Amino acid sequence: MGVRFFGALCLVALLVTACGPKGSQEQAPATSAVSAAPPAGKAAVSAARIIAADREPGSWMTYGRTYDEQRFSPLQQINADNIGQLHLAWHYDLDAAHRAQESTPIVVDGVMYVTSSWSKVFALDAASGKELWVFDPAVPGTAGVKGCCDVGNRGVAVWNGKVFVGTFDGRLVALDAATGRQVWSVSTVDLPDADPGSYTITGAPRVVKGKVIIGNAGGEYKARGFITAYDAESGRKVWRFYTVPGEPGKADGAASDAVLESQARPTWKGDFWKLGGGGTTWDGMAYDPGLDLLYFGTDNGEPWNHAARGGGDNLFTASIIAVRPDTGEYVWHFQNTPGESWDYSAVQQMILADLVLDGRLRRVIMQAPKNGFFYLLDRATGEFICARPFTRINWATGVDPRTGRPLENPQARYGETGKPWAAIPGPSGAHSWQAMSYSPLQKLVYIPVIDSAFVFIADRSFRPRTLGWNTAVDFNAGSLPEDPRAIARIETSLQGRLEAWDPVAQKQVWSVPYDTSWNGGVLSTAGQLVFQGTSKGEFAAFRADNGQRLWSTQTHTGILAPPITYEANGEQYVAVELGWGGAFGLAAGQLAHDAQVNEGNIPRVLAFKLNGTDTLPPPPAASDLKLTPPSDKASAKVVADGKLRYHTYCSVCHGDSAFSGGVLPDLRYSAALSDSHLWQSIVHDGARSAAGMVSFGTQLSEDEIETIRAYVIYRANETRKPQYRR
Repeated sequence: MGVRFFGALCLVALLVTACGPKGSQEQAPATSAVSAAPPAGKAAVSAARIIAADREPGSWMTYGRTYDEQRFSPLQQINADNIGQLHLAWHYDLDAAHRAQESTPIVVDGVMYVTSSWSKVFALDAASGKELWVFDPAVPGTAGVKGCCDVGNRGVAVWNGKVFVGTFDGRLVALDAATGRQVWSVSTVDLPDADPGSYTITGAPRVVKGKVIIGNAGGEYKARGFITAYDAESGRKVWRFYTVPGEPGKADGAASDAVLESQARPTWKGDFWKLGGGGTTWDGMAYDPGLDLLYFGTDNGEPWNHAARGGGDNLFTASIIAVRPDTGEYVWHFQNTPGESWDYSAVQQMILADLVLDGRLRRVIMQAPKNGFFYLLDRATGEFICARPFTRINWATGVDPRTGRPLENPQARYGETGKPWAAIPGPSGAHSWQAMSYSPLQKLVYIPVIDSAFVFIADRSFRPRTLGWNTAVDFNAGSLPEDPRAIARIETSLQGRLEAWDPVAQKQVWSVPYDTSWNGGVLSTAGQLVFQGTSKGEFAAFRADNGQRLWSTQTHTGILAPPITYEANGEQYVAVELGWGGAFGLAAGQLAHDAQVNEGNIPRVLAFKLNGTDTLPPPPAASDLKLTPPSDKASAKVVADGKLRYHTYCSVCHGDSAFSGGVLPDLRYSAALSDSHLWQSIVHDGARSAAGMVSFGTQLSEDEIETIRAYVIYRANETRKPQYRR
C-alpha cells in the first residue's frame, strides 16, 4: 500500500488512513511564513556535488545521503568509544499536527531542511536549531480522507538554490532555499483517465540531471501508478512513466506507452483499468551516474485481491523498474511478486553497492521489500542473482533460482480459494518504508524488520466505492477479537527487530529484538555505530559489528523517521525527527495504543552531539478522560451491522474495533455518542470537514450511520469492564 500498512497478527485485520482533494495548478496558492532571521544557506547542490558527496561528509544532500541510497556516513567523530558522551545539543518543536513524522532531514551549507505532517517545510540553523523560515502549503484538511496511511511526508530535495517538496494533495512545489518563498508549483495529478482525488504524495523527491523526480501514492483507491520528471528550474513536465496499462485503445503520450503495450498488457485480464490497476510509486528511488539509470519501485495491485483484478502477473506492479532519467525510456524490470495479492509492494528502499559474488565484482541493487525476501539484482541488466527470506514467511517456500519467481504456497491465494489465509508477513510487510542502511565497512545491511501477520478474507460482496478503500478484502471479518485475553496474546506475537544482514552470504549476522513491530529507520556510520529509534520513544546506538547496545535516550515520543548525521562548525551531530502515527498508529487500535510510549506524541526534531547541554521539557501530564458512554440499548443485529460499517469506513482513521491507536480521536469518548443529531451532523453532513472529517452522506444513509454509533456505544461499554483494565 502507499506509505504503508502495519499488519497485525494472524487473528487480526486492521485498516488504514485516508486524505486528499485535487492538487493545485501552476503557481497554486500556498502560504509562506518567513522569519526575520538572517538568510539561510544557498543550497548550491548540483549533480557533481552529490556524486562527490564523500568529499564533504559533513553534509546530507539527498534523501539517502548519496545517490546509491546507502544511508551510511563516513563521519566518525562520534564513535563506539565515546558514544557515552553523546547528549542532546538542541531540539525544535515542529508547528505540526501530532501525527506521523517521517522526514529525513537534508543538511547542506549550514542549514537543515525538514518536513512534517501535512507537508510543511522547516529551515533550521544546523548548529543551533534556530528557525530560519517555515513554509506551509496549506493542504486542505479534507485531503486526509484520500491517503491510506496518515498525512506524513518523508522530506525534501534541494538543487541549485531551490527546495522541492511534494504535498499531500498532489502538488510539487519549488521554494527559494534562502527565503522559503514559493518559486513554482505544479499539480502532479493532471490525469485524464483517473480520479485525481485518489492520489497523494508522501515520498521525498529526488533530483537527477536537473530533473525533479516524484511519484504518487493511492494504491487502495482508483489509482494508476506513475512517476514523473519535472524541470527543476521551471516546473515543466519532461516525461512520465505509467507503471500499469490504462484503458485499451487510449495512448498516454508517455515514455512507457510502448513497453506497456508489448510487455505489460498481456499480463492483465478483464476491465482492471476501471479501478486503476495500482502500481503506485510512493517511496524508493536510486540513481547510478555511471550507468545513467534511475531505479524506482512500484506498489501493490488495485484492488489488493488478485482474483478481483481478473488474474495474471499484472506487470509492472510489485516491481523494480530501471529507466533513463533524461527521457524516462524503459531499460529493464524485475517483478518481486507476480500477481500480487497481499499488499506486498516493492517500493521499499533500493540500495546500490558493489559486491564480490562468486569471486567477481558485481554491481548490484539490493532490496528488502514487503514480501520478506532479500533480493540481489544486477543493476545494469536487472538479472536476478539471488533472494532469501530475511524473516518468517509462509506465503512462499522460496524462489526459483534461475528466475527469482516465488514458489508460492497455493493456500495463500485467498481470492481464488475462497478461504481465509493468515499471511506472514501481513500488509505491513516484513520491511516497510522505514529506511535500512548499508555499511561498506562492515559489508552488512541493517534492516528494521517487522514480524507480524494478517488474516486475508476475500470480500465476496465487493463493489467499488467512491470514498474509502477498494481492496476487495473483508477487513471486518478479520478485525481484532473483542476478548481482551486474545488481544494480549496477539500483542505478544507482534514483534520487530533491528537485523544485520550479510547480503553476500544471505544470512542474519545479529539482531536486536523489540516487543513492538512499528519502529524507526536506520543510520550507520564509520564510527562503528548503527542508530535507530523505536515506537516506545527510545533512540539508541548499537555496535555495527555485533549489535551491542552502547547508548540510548528516552525521547517521550514514538520514532518512525530515520536518523541522519552531519557536521556544523567542526562538530558532528546526529539528528532524528519524532512523531508517532502512520498506518499502524492510526488503524491498529489497542495494539497501536499499547505499542507507543503514550507520553504526548510531541512532533520534534532532536540533534545530539558530544557533550551537548540541551534538555527536553518534561512530557505533558497524562489525560484523565473518563469513559462515560450512554447505555447500550441497540439490538445485536444493529450492533453487528454497525461493526461491519465501522470497519469498512471508520477504522482506517479511528482504530480497529473502535479503539484509537492514540493519533486521531477515540470515538468511544465522543460527546456525539449521546446526541444522535450531533453524530449525524458530523458523519452524514460533514460539519467537521475542515478538520478532515468529511461527509459520508454519499455513501451511507442516516439509518446506516446510526448503526455505527450503536456499535461504538457497545464497544465503549465493553471496554469499561474490569477485564479491559490493564
